Amino acid sequence: MTKNLILLGLPGAGKGTQAEKIVADYPMVHISTGDIFRANLKENTPLGEKARSYMDSGNLVPDEITNAMVADRLNQDDVLKNGFMLDGYPRNEDQAKFLDQFLSERDDAVSATLYFKVSDDVLVERLLGRGRADDTKDVIAHRLEVNKEANLPLVDYYEKHNVLHTIDGEGDLDTIYSAVKTVLNGLN
Repeated sequence: MTKNLILLGLPGAGKGTQAEKIVADYPMVHISTGDIFRANLKENTPLGEKARSYMDSGNLVPDEITNAMVADRLNQDDVLKNGFMLDGYPRNEDQAKFLDQFLSERDDAVSATLYFKVSDDVLVERLLGRGRADDTKDVIAHRLEVNKEANLPLVDYYEKHNVLHTIDGEGDLDTIYSAVKTVLNGLN
């Protein structure tokens, strides 16, 4: 069976940095929901057109459209052969349940969920360090609260399903990646 990963963590937790290291060492496909959306919009797919109508009016794209885009990507040959690492999906428990059902229908499952846990103080410091003009302490604090509301129920969901691995995301990059490799090398 291929390895299928989900990356969870608040903005600034280091998911993207660790994702780059993982795909360099493990033959899985890194799937970002942002990339899926951009590809569907660029190619003017029927799903992309549906998503565009919500996005253009400033609304969130409904789960059914997001789920369909992700399912389409997960059915492509490179993913079926090598497994996947999802970053930015699922965003809520309904999407997590959809993903579980989708995978079980092809006799597959989420192998592990890596949750990069980082304290608020460190997250704020990292995000301020990015130097974006709109990143003030207040804006960052609000963004973290919004993301906690979305992320923490998923942490609980995957913990109940016995696939959650909490990674201390505050050490140096090599120490964090060593913890990631320990989890991945322990998967069947």
